[in-house]
Amino acid sequence: MVGFFLLGTFILYCVGQIQIQGIPQICVSQPSCSACLRSPGCAWCKHKDFLKSGESTERRCDTAESLRTRGCEQTDIINPQSELVFLKNNELSSDPDNVVQLKPQNLLFKLRVGVPQTFSVSFKRAEGYPIDLYYLMDLSFSMRDDLDTIKNLGQEILSTLKNVTNKVRIGFGSFVDKVALPYVSQVKDKKNNPCPSRLYTCQPAFSFQNILGLTQDVAEFKTRVSNQIISGNLDSPESGFDAIMQAAVCQGVIGWNNVTRILVYTSDDTFHIAGDGRLAGIFEPNDGKCHLNGSGFYDGTKYDYPSVGQLARVLAANNIQLIFAVTEDSVAAYKALSKLIPQSVLGVLKNDSSNVVQLILEAYSNLSSTILLEHHGAPSGLDVTYRSHCTPAEGDNTPWQRRGECMNVKLNQQVDFTVSLNISMSEGECLKEKKQFFLKLQGISETLKVSVETLCDCDCHDREQQSTHCNEKGTLNCGICSCDEDHLGQRCECEQPKDMISADSMDTTCHQDSSLLLCSGHGGCECGICVCQGTHRGDFCQCDDNSCDRHNNMLCSGNGQCDCGTCKCHANYTGSACDCSTLTDQCRTAGKLCNGQGTCQCNQCQCNNDFFGMSCSKIANACAKFLACVTCELANKESDGLKSNCSRPCGSVKPTWVEGPQEFPCREDTISYKVELFPDGNILVLYADLPRSVDKTYVIIGSSVSSIIFIGIAVILISWLMLEFHYRREYASFLKATETVVWKNIENPLFQDATTIVMNPIHIQED
Repeated sequence: MVGFFLLGTFILYCVGQIQIQGIPQICVSQPSCSACLRSPGCAWCKHKDFLKSGESTERRCDTAESLRTRGCEQTDIINPQSELVFLKNNELSSDPDNVVQLKPQNLLFKLRVGVPQTFSVSFKRAEGYPIDLYYLMDLSFSMRDDLDTIKNLGQEILSTLKNVTNKVRIGFGSFVDKVALPYVSQVKDKKNNPCPSRLYTCQPAFSFQNILGLTQDVAEFKTRVSNQIISGNLDSPESGFDAIMQAAVCQGVIGWNNVTRILVYTSDDTFHIAGDGRLAGIFEPNDGKCHLNGSGFYDGTKYDYPSVGQLARVLAANNIQLIFAVTEDSVAAYKALSKLIPQSVLGVLKNDSSNVVQLILEAYSNLSSTILLEHHGAPSGLDVTYRSHCTPAEGDNTPWQRRGECMNVKLNQQVDFTVSLNISMSEGECLKEKKQFFLKLQGISETLKVSVETLCDCDCHDREQQSTHCNEKGTLNCGICSCDEDHLGQRCECEQPKDMISADSMDTTCHQDSSLLLCSGHGGCECGICVCQGTHRGDFCQCDDNSCDRHNNMLCSGNGQCDCGTCKCHANYTGSACDCSTLTDQCRTAGKLCNGQGTCQCNQCQCNNDFFGMSCSKIANACAKFLACVTCELANKESDGLKSNCSRPCGSVKPTWVEGPQEFPCREDTISYKVELFPDGNILVLYADLPRSVDKTYVIIGSSVSSIIFIGIAVILISWLMLEFHYRREYASFLKATETVVWKNIENPLFQDATTIVMNPIHIQED
C-alpha cells in the first residue's frame, strides 16, 4: 500500500510539473466542442461531413495537426489560442511626479484550460522614493534612559534617511500596557504614578498613544518627544501588539502616505499575545479596526490583544515594513516573531538606544534588499507560479516557485520575474465570468492587476435547425446533430425503438457479451448494428484476419491462413503461428530419431540430459563423466589380485584398452581416453597410456646451471686474454723506448768523491 501511495504521489507531482512548466500534453478526445476546448492540446473540426459512417463524435476532437492530416480545412478547425493584452504597461521611472517601480500595471489574459501562459514582471526601486517612518516606543519604566536618548535623535534620523531619499517624514507613538489587572495596578496612587519608586514621577499607563503624526518638522518631533514622561506596569510583557495594530490601521490619524512605510518598534521586553486578555476578563477578540480617541489614546480594555496572524495580514495589507529594535535579552522572542511577519527585520538595540539611528539604516537596507512578489485573490483553479531572475547570469535556469523571491538586491538594480498562469485541469471548469486578482510586492504599494477569462465557448456559426444533414430530424451545431426526441444516430437516421430511451441504450446491442467496448472497439454502432472498420468483420467487429500470431514477421509463418484471429495451418504444420512442422526428416540419423537420445519436436531434436547437437550425437562433459569408469578399468588391468566391480561407474559401457602410447582428448595423470557415440546409440570408450615425456624441470635447471658455468668461464677467459694483450703491448712499448735512449759519460758538477787524501807535514817521506 505504501508503494502505491508513493507511486500516486509521484504521478501527481509529475502532472503538476507538466502543468507548471508548460510541457505540451496529449489531447484526450471529448464528445462535444465545449468539452474538447477544455482538454489541453485539442481542437474541434466543425465540418459536417468530416466523420465517416459509424465514427464516434469524439473523432472530431483531436490535435489541430491530426485534424488537418485527416482532411479538415483550417477554416473548419475551432482552436482558440491563449491571448495576452497589455492594458497598462508604463516604463519604470524614478520621476517624482510619476514614479513607476512595477511593470506592467494591468493585464488581460484569455486562457485555455490546462495550457499555461507566461508573462514577465519587472521591478526597480525608484531613486529617492519618499519614506514615512513611525517610531513606536515602549514607555515602560525600564526604558527611561532610552527616552532621554530619543528626544535628541529626531534630526539625526531624518539626516541619515535623507542619504537614501530627499523626502522623509517621521512620527512618534508610545505604548505601555492595558490599564487592567494583572497588567497595571488599580490602586489609585499607584495607578496615577506607576513608578516602582517614589523617587521618580511617572505618567499613568496606557495601551497606545499617537503622540505625533508623520511630519517633516524636526523641531515639532523634538518638542513632542521631550514632553513625554516615562510610565510603568506590573508585568514584564507589554501591549506592543495593540500599538502595532492601531499604528497600522489608523491611516488618517497617523498620516501614512502612499510611499515606503516603515514602522520602528523599540522595546526591552516581550509582548502580550492573543488570549492574554482573558487574564483581565477581556474575552472579545481584537477586531483590527482603529479605536483612537480625540487625544490619540487607545483604550485597550475592550478588545483582546491581536494575534500574530492578524498583525501579519494588517501590515501586509497596508504595505508597512516592520523593524524590531530590541535589547539583547529579548532577541530570541522577537527573532521568532519576525519569521512569522513578512517584510520584518530584527536589530539589537543598546540598553540606552544610542545605536538606534544606525540600526534603522541597516534594517532599512535589509528590507530594501529583499524582494518578494506574491499574488492575492486568485480565482479557484488558477495556478500561479513564479521563476525569479535576480541577476542576468541566472537566465532561465531558476526553478518554478509559489512566489517570486530575490535576496541581496542592490539599489538601482532591476529584478525580473516570469509568471505562469494555468487553469488547472483538476478543476475541470471554466470561469463563468472575468475574474481579477493582483500581484503585489511586499512592502510596496504598487500592484499589478491581472484579469483572466477562459476560452471554453465554441462559436461555430453553423447552427441550423431541422438541417438536411440531420435528415430534417435535428439541429446541426458545430458539425454534429442534436436529434429530435424520436430519432438517434450520427445524422438522426435511426428511429428510436420504444424500448430504448436514448442512443446509449441502442448502443447496448453493439456490445458483445459483457464487453465494455462498442463493436469491440473496431467500428461504430449505427441504429444498433456494428459498422466495422479496416480488416475487422463479424457481428461485433470481433474478427480481424490480420491479427493472428506471427513468426519471422510472417502471418501464420506463411504456412497457413488467418481466420478471425486464429491460424488455420496447412498440411504438416501445427502451432498457434503454424510454425511447428510435423515432419521428422531433420531428426533422423542412421534410421534412428535423434540417435535414440532425444525426441523430435517440430522437426528438431530435443535432446535428453547429457546429450547435445543437432541429432543429439554429442555427449556433454564426456571426459568428466567417464573418468571414474576409465580409472576403475585401469586399476583392474594393473591389479593381479581381486578385481573391482566397474558396472556402477561404467554402466553398460565397456572401455577398451589400446596398446602403445596414445594422445586422446581426455587426459588424467598417465592415461588418455576418448568417448564416442555411435549412430546406433552405443558408446565406445578407448583408453591408453600417455606418451612419456622428459621432465622439463630438470632440463630447465640443468640448462640454467650449465649456462651460468659456461658464461663464467667465458668471462674469465676473455678477461685473461684482454690482460695478456695489454701486458704484451706495454712491454713492446718499453723495449722500443729503451732503444731510442743515448747515454753520455759526463760528470755531475755537483758530485764529490767520497775519498779524501790528507798529507802529514811532519812525516818525511823516504826516498
